[in-house]
Amino acid sequence: MGLLTQIVTLPLAPVRGVGWVMDRVLEAAENEYYDPEPVQRELAKLEALLLAGQIDEETFDRREDELLDRLEEIRAFRQEGRRRE
Repeated sequence: MGLLTQIVTLPLAPVRGVGWVMDRVLEAAENEYYDPEPVQRELAKLEALLLAGQIDEETFDRREDELLDRLEEIRAFRQEGRRRE
């Protein structure tokens, strides 16, 4: 029965192939978007700018809050991914 099913559904192979490729592209995009390292580097850079006197405390606080929110979003996404697996 498996061979017969494969033969009958052979015309759908390109559609399945496109679906597989789209899944891999989505997975790669999510991995890049939800990578915490760039956010952590930006936090370190932000702190260096503050310590060097290149930005004021208000700018630092605002941007730090944005970056910490982004890290929380990344952690929540990764936690959700672990629950699905």
